[in-house]
Amino acid sequence: MLPLVLYDLPSRLPGNSWSFNPAKPRFVLSYKNLPFNTVWVEYPDIAPKMKEIGASPDKRLDGSELYTVPVLSDPNTGALITDSWTIAVYLDETYPEKLVFPKGSGGLIRSFDSAVGVLMSASLGFSLLRVSEILNERSQEYFVTTREAFLGGKVDEWSPEGPKRDAHWKAIEQKLYGSAKIWYEEAEGKWVMGDTFSYADIILAVYSLWFKKVYRDDECITKIAEVGYGNLCMYRIVGMLHDL
Repeated sequence: MLPLVLYDLPSRLPGNSWSFNPAKPRFVLSYKNLPFNTVWVEYPDIAPKMKEIGASPDKRLDGSELYTVPVLSDPNTGALITDSWTIAVYLDETYPEKLVFPKGSGGLIRSFDSAVGVLMSASLGFSLLRVSEILNERSQEYFVTTREAFLGGKVDEWSPEGPKRDAHWKAIEQKLYGSAKIWYEEAEGKWVMGDTFSYADIILAVYSLWFKKVYRDDECITKIAEVGYGNLCMYRIVGMLHDL
């Protein structure tokens, strides 16, 4: 079997990987024990690289094209797939051993994915600030310029120390980890879907590990690792990684 190819965003962090959307298919590939290589693409190089390989763009609200990662190339089938969700579905259909979408669960997990994304958006300003600090210089300039245009204001105004920063932390601790705590407590088993591991657990794993990578060490310790919600969720993540 030829290795699949995953297109991902690099960073200054050890191992390069940091972005939560490419991390989702990375988890799925590892869970299924599928061989793959990574091609690292800096932010300003995404559009030209994706055009070069023939990847399909998404559409912005104004109808213009938007090229993103992750993109997965499968030389065994000739498939070229864009978007983390579509990639996960493709991998389950093409390599059905160790499914991440148990039968009939696709719609439920899709809704779950959207719900977690909404919770993540509550701390958007602070999260983008920390992301800008871990990117390579080439991507950092592009990221800051485009996000400042989208959010308005300068990067250091996104989440200043004080009430605004405190509100962002509260959103992380109570909304994201609080919801994770409820999901796992309500499940009658080890995973979100009880005794069955699924893509829903990958979603929570990816976001939890993203916080650990993107946020500073002292922030993770004092603001996430010491809160009960964070401890419970991270405990699940450790168990998941061991099982993978």
